[in-house]
Amino acid sequence: MNKTILAIDTATEACSVALLHNRQISAFDELSPRTHTQRILPMIDELLAKANISLKQVDALAFGRGPGSFTGVRVGVGVAQGLAMGANLPVVPVSNLLAMAQAAYEKIGATNVVALIDARMNEVYFAQYERVGQCWQTIVAEQVCSPERAISQIQPKDNTVVVGTGWAAYSQFPDAQLPFLVSDITLPSAKSMLTLAESEFAQGNTQLALQIEPVYLRNEVTWEKLLHKR
Repeated sequence: MNKTILAIDTATEACSVALLHNRQISAFDELSPRTHTQRILPMIDELLAKANISLKQVDALAFGRGPGSFTGVRVGVGVAQGLAMGANLPVVPVSNLLAMAQAAYEKIGATNVVALIDARMNEVYFAQYERVGQCWQTIVAEQVCSPERAISQIQPKDNTVVVGTGWAAYSQFPDAQLPFLVSDITLPSAKSMLTLAESEFAQGNTQLALQIEPVYLRNEVTWEKLLHKR
C-alpha cells in the first residue's frame, strides 16, 4: 500500500507532525508546551511544502487522541477535525501511550512495553502492551491511576521496557526496583504514529471528522465537537 498519511500530535509537551509519502517519512518535533496552537499549523504547512504536496493529496490524517494534557488533547482533536473536514479526509485516532510503545519497538526492538505519562495530581496515564507478530496486544488497559495502583497491575515480562514521563516523575516507580529497562523515550511523537495509522487505514478502521473524540481518561472532562456549538 503506497498511501500518503499525515500525522499530528499536541497531546503532551511535544508538538509534532509527520508525513508518510512515497514510502518516505519526514517529521518535525518541537518541545512547545504553551505554543501548540501557534506552531502546529505552520509545521504542517512546512512539512507538506517540503514534500511538494497539498493537504488534498493526503489519503488519511492520523492524530494523537490522548491521553495527555487537557489543553493539548483538545488542540489536537480540534486541528484534526478542521483539517479533515476541509480536505474531506478519513481520520485515524492513535493512542499516545501506544505510540510510545511503537517508538520503543522501532528504536530498540522492544516487544513488552510499560507506558507512563505524568498526569499530575500524583497520577499517571498508564498502559502495558506486548507485541505479537505485527500487532500490539493490550496487557493492561490504558487508565489514569496512582503510581502505586499502576505498579500493582504491571505484569513483569522478559525485557520489559518503560517509556514516558511518568517513571521519573514519581519516586514510587524506581523505588519498586522493577527489573525493567527505562528508555529515553519520554514523549509521544507523530512519527511513531504513522505505522500504527497505516495499519488501521489498511483495515478500514477510520472515522469521519465529526466522529472523533478525545481520550482524557478522567471522567469529569467534557468535550464539545467542532460545529456542534450553537
